[in-house]
Amino acid sequence: MDENGKALLSREEERMLLRIARDSLEAYAREERRIDVENYPLTPMLRRKSGAFVTLRKEGRLRGCIGYTKSMMSIAQTVAENAVNAGFSDPRFTPVQPGELPLIDIEISVLLPGEEEGSPFIEVKDVAEIVIGRDGLYLEHAGARGGGLLLPQVPEEQGWDLDAYLKGICRKAGAPNGAWKEPGSRLYRFRAQVFGEKD
Repeated sequence: MDENGKALLSREEERMLLRIARDSLEAYAREERRIDVENYPLTPMLRRKSGAFVTLRKEGRLRGCIGYTKSMMSIAQTVAENAVNAGFSDPRFTPVQPGELPLIDIEISVLLPGEEEGSPFIEVKDVAEIVIGRDGLYLEHAGARGGGLLLPQVPEEQGWDLDAYLKGICRKAGAPNGAWKEPGSRLYRFRAQVFGEKD
């Protein structure tokens, strides 16, 4: 959704990205082959550059999630690549096996433009700006191993209020609770159009 609550991708474009993600995951699981997104009817919107995440769930439980906040590739190519990455490169999980494919559901989060060209991020000036279910969070913390990111759907799935969400982003960044308030830390929010095979 954009700032006015309108979807950037049509339902048909969402379905095409889900098909690309499914075909990409299956081709790699069965043949270790990457698909060519140019073989699909891509709209101008699907050719735009955008960050995107692909989440895999097996029987409702997380099975992999990988994405890019920024991409030099089209949305279609980003989704194809991250479907494979989620299935085979998420260090939290073993690679997806062909026999698991019928049990896996795919969800895609396409990141929406933020304040600066090419970035989905909007710096949080006041945590009251954060809306559960609308905003994802990204935390940069000097003492952490880099940054931590939580997609907009995570706090709703976990049943978190704002306080729990802020603690969750600190954990994800490998930082102590309350690290988002420390000097040198930067907290950002972002939005995404989220859709899945079960929608």
